Order: sequence, then structure tokens, then C-alpha cells
Amino acid sequence: MWLLNDEPAPSHNTINRFRSKYLAYAAEDLFYQMVKHLCKIGEINFEHLFVDGTKIEANANKYSFVWKKSTNKYQARLNTKIERYTTEINETYGFCFTCETSLSEMLSSLQKRAVGVEFVYGRGKRKTEIQRHIELLASYMERESKYERYNETFDGRNNFSKTDTDATFMHMKDDHMRNAQLKPGYNVQIGVEAEYITGVDISSERSDVLTMIPLLGRMEKHTGRMYADVTADAGYESEENYTYFEGKDGQVCFIKPQNYERSKTRKFKSNMNLRENMKYDESADEYTCQKGRQLRAVYMGARKSKSGFESQITYYECESCTDCPHKKACTRSKGNRKMQVSKRFIEQRKRSLENITSKQGSLLRINRFIQVEGAFGVLKEDYGFRRFLLRGKKKVRIEVLLMAIAFDINKLHNKIQHNRCGSFLFDKNTA
Repeated sequence: MWLLNDEPAPSHNTINRFRSKYLAYAAEDLFYQMVKHLCKIGEINFEHLFVDGTKIEANANKYSFVWKKSTNKYQARLNTKIERYTTEINETYGFCFTCETSLSEMLSSLQKRAVGVEFVYGRGKRKTEIQRHIELLASYMERESKYERYNETFDGRNNFSKTDTDATFMHMKDDHMRNAQLKPGYNVQIGVEAEYITGVDISSERSDVLTMIPLLGRMEKHTGRMYADVTADAGYESEENYTYFEGKDGQVCFIKPQNYERSKTRKFKSNMNLRENMKYDESADEYTCQKGRQLRAVYMGARKSKSGFESQITYYECESCTDCPHKKACTRSKGNRKMQVSKRFIEQRKRSLENITSKQGSLLRINRFIQVEGAFGVLKEDYGFRRFLLRGKKKVRIEVLLMAIAFDINKLHNKIQHNRCGSFLFDKNTA
């Protein structure tokens, strides 16, 4: 009201047009201007970053899914039908088409042959043979084009929504039916420092593993600064992420191993079938199971992740599992017990465990839970931000950036009101 100065408010369409057309090029720059201003006034210092993600439902129909597996199955069936159809056309009209001949070329040849033939439509009309062949071939062309378009849209995903092709069907925690229903959505990633949102990214990946590196790269690109340490939960643990931080001098990661909570249970410690509980002889490069049998290195191999990251894997096999009373609980294999191990990942996980269990690591993990989870709590509960209004990754990013700017302004105001400016971490309270 103060900005309008008693002038009439712009219409909804005007605001939406401005947001979609013009703000798309400036929203991210405005957000990082806000981040730099917070650094200038001493509210952040690019030291401790806390990263987490959440899934927000897209503005798309819940039943508009397209699955890659089904598309490939139907496409294979279509190819089989086209092969049979090609043979039929060759026998009927004397053509010499092959499986490599395009459908458009076949259709063009049939249409030339049908010059002078009257095409009929409607009830009581009997179509000629060549008209039926042309119409069937046109339908095959349409389906082939549709499947090719679908495969381009997948872009490494196994599904997408027809309503919003950038959205991926994911499991949502707030599923009202509580039956793990898949709904179209986006994986929203944020980085938080001193309770302020300092980084935002949107991903179509269902897992958090492949979202950390793009988020940090985007933040460094716009701020020109690198954080001293990054804290994240077990959902971000991977050899690729560990290796990324090894290449960053002066940057330490505090990522909780995925087996950290389980490793503290009695059931985990007493399970001698797990690799973690087997004796390892580094000189001989072999593991010893609870029955005293050796699992020796058989060969080395490489494994590529979805992002193209390559890790070196050592394959181990037990010398003999014959007559072993624990075989049924140890392995489902009909032969000997086999095991795949990335030695580099084991060393990285060990260092990460030492980091998170240190005094600083414990403090940062507590603050990660308070700060970044608290930010999502405000966005979802207080702001009611549970579903996007716009469609497409470009427009969805604008929504999140505007929400992050509003969050940071409110947080700065709140800190000023409660005389909390300059506070970065919450202290660890002990009984």
C-alpha cells in the first residue's frame, strides 16, 4: 500500500506476466544480492553451511504420469508391428522397403500410388485397401513420434508428468492417504547459514545424492565465495560427493554416513554377515567371515553412477560356502558369498565418521537440524508453501527464490527485534 501511494493495485495478470517474463532473468541475481548484503552487514560470514532438501508438489495432475519402462515396452511392440507391416506393403504393392526405411518415405510412396483413389469417411462407407494402409501408417508415425518425444523428455529420469514435463513423480512425506502415493513434484534444495537461506536450487532428481554439487556450484558462481565447511545428512553420502570435497582445498564436509544410526544398535554389531563386522587383512587383501573362511579379491572393476562418476570396485568371493550353516542368512547366492567393495569410499566414510563425531561435528549436526529443518518448517507450515503455483523448472525456481528472499527479510527483521544480530550457531545444551 505504501509503495502504491493510493494508486490502484495491478491486476493478477499483470503481476503474473511480470513474474514469468521479466523476473525470470533477475530473480536469482536479486536473491544473491540479498545474500551479499547480509554478508556486508555481518549477518553471515561464509563459514558454516547447512544443506538439506525437501519435495514440493508440482502444479500438475496426479494421474498424468509417463513411465520410461512402459514407453520402451510399447515402442518395442510398435517396431515389431512396423516390421510386419513393411513386409505386407512390399508383398501387396511390390515395394522394396527395409526396416531402415523411414515411415515418412513409406507414406510418401503410398500416397503417390493412391493418386486418383477416392478416400471415404463415415458410416456405411467402405475404405479401399490403400486408404486403410495409409491411415494405419500415419497412426504408426504419430505413435513413433510420440515415443521419441517422450524419450527426449525423460532426460535421465524414469518418469515425468504430462502436465508439467519438468516434474518427476516422487514419494511425498505429507501424503494424505498414507499409502506412499507417487505425486509429481520437485526436489527443492537450500543452503542455510546463521538461519538465513543463502543458496537455492531446483532438481528433478528424487534422491538428494546428485543435488549437492550443483547447489554448491551455483552458490559459488553467484557469490564468488566458498564455505569453510558444509554439513548434510545421510541422504547426501556418496563417493562422488566425498571426492568433490577432497578436491576443494580448505573446505571440510560433515556428512553423516548412511549406516551411522544402525551401527550403534546391538543387532548391527552382532550381525557377523556384514562386511563391517568381518576381520580384514590389509596385507593379503582378504576378509574373514565368522566361520573363519576367507573372502579373497577376485578382480577389479569400474562402476559408473547416474551422473557419470566412475568408482573403482573390488570384487571378493568366499573360498567355499559349502556346508556352511550360516549361508542362508549370509547370502542368497546359490554359489559362494560375493561382495563388492569400494576401498576409497570406505576410507572416505571413515574420515567422515571421525568428522561428525568430533566436538565441532556434533555442534554442527545439531545446528543443521535446527537451522535448515527450521527453515523448511517456516516455509511449509507458516508460509503454507506446499505446492507450486507455476509450471516448468524455470518458473518454479522463481517461486522458490521469491520465497527465500521473503524468508531472509523476515529473519533479519526478527533478529533485529530480538537483539540476536551476529549470532551464527546455537550452543549445544548439556544436562
